[in-house]
Amino acid sequence: MKNESYSISDLAAEFDITSRSIRFYEEKGLIHPGRTQGNQRIYSPKDRIRLKLILRGKRFGYTLDEISKMIGLADVDVNEIDQIRSALSYGDKKLKEIGQRRKELKALETEMRTVREKLIRRLETLERKESDV
Repeated sequence: MKNESYSISDLAAEFDITSRSIRFYEEKGLIHPGRTQGNQRIYSPKDRIRLKLILRGKRFGYTLDEISKMIGLADVDVNEIDQIRSALSYGDKKLKEIGQRRKELKALETEMRTVREKLIRRLETLERKESDV
């Protein structure tokens, strides 16, 4: 989309989210739409990009506070090296969390399989006893 501006319904349709979600991100200070004379929100290409980054951040599991800090860096006089280092730091933290969750899920899967096998053996024992009666 190469428009100069977007309505809230344009962005909601493009990103398959509700208008309410977009207003929520505005309330949190993550996007800053302008207003028409009729007081309707009007979003710039920069707002559209920020919304795309917000949604990507949410998909990656970042909190809104983390997303705010990461995309907020673009508005502050921070050089690109610092922006990249900050994004890498957040990414490394998230990768560590994902690794920990994977270990926990693997342990849970192992435990559940063990319990399942015990239950199967117990069921077989009970069914044999019942058929012997």
